[in-house]
Amino acid sequence: MKLLDGKAISKELREELAAEVKEMVGKGERPPHLAIVLVGNNPASETYVNAKVKACKNIGYETSLMHFPADISQELLLSAIDELNENEDIDGFIVQLPLPAHIEDRTVIERVLPGKDVDGFHPINVGRMSLGLDSFVSATPGGIVEMIKRYGIETEGKHCVVLGRSNIVGGPMSILMRRNTYPGNCTVTIAHSRTQNLAEVCRSADILVAAIGKPEFVTADMVKEGAVVIDVGINRIDDASRERGYRLVGDVAFDPVAEKSSYITPVPGGVGPMTIAYLLNNTMIAARKRIGQ
Repeated sequence: MKLLDGKAISKELREELAAEVKEMVGKGERPPHLAIVLVGNNPASETYVNAKVKACKNIGYETSLMHFPADISQELLLSAIDELNENEDIDGFIVQLPLPAHIEDRTVIERVLPGKDVDGFHPINVGRMSLGLDSFVSATPGGIVEMIKRYGIETEGKHCVVLGRSNIVGGPMSILMRRNTYPGNCTVTIAHSRTQNLAEVCRSADILVAAIGKPEFVTADMVKEGAVVIDVGINRIDDASRERGYRLVGDVAFDPVAEKSSYITPVPGGVGPMTIAYLLNNTMIAARKRIGQ
């Protein structure tokens, strides 16, 4: 068993991006600029946003944070998005999800210009990705594919089972793994909570991507010997032995599954760091387009 070390790979990618920023600035161009829209005071969202702002600063990006109260109207939020769309000093921006219940996620996502949608959520980017055209790929699936590539994991002809069908992870992951490229050329199955014989389906996977949002859901009997296991989940479970009263686990029961796996991602330290690194990568792509590269 080998660990797919997201921390190490994300560090490698960030160092490459930081070097590119220095080269860009050395040629008289401004550095990439990422804006982040945060609505309300969701503790998890604030943690994620702070991590993204810190990551930008560490590699020389400019960053702007627009923090709105939870009761902002949808109309005012859309107006703020329009301003970001028109601001030529900003290469790309994201709207941190989830949004308060009175705001429609889809309406907000579709208001972001596809050329600035570095989260890769806009239907045009999703559609272009599905056709194998130039597009922004959402950060978590993009980061996973980048990790697979940098570890040189064979994917052609393999059976990839994606456990979870969300528009943010499961859906785009299934598209990326079936594309006629590397990583890709897999036979892909999407499984979910309504899938019959779910354990049997998972056991057929050469590559299993677990993104179902249930702590330690994937057990050793659901994984075949030698499978590559990618755990997208991050869940808090009570643990009185820890000072903070909880510990973080993925969607995979790590220890027993690791014994059967050829490669596996840890939680934390696997997919999470790659998600932020790939958001930085998307922002660099937007900056390159701005200067005509």
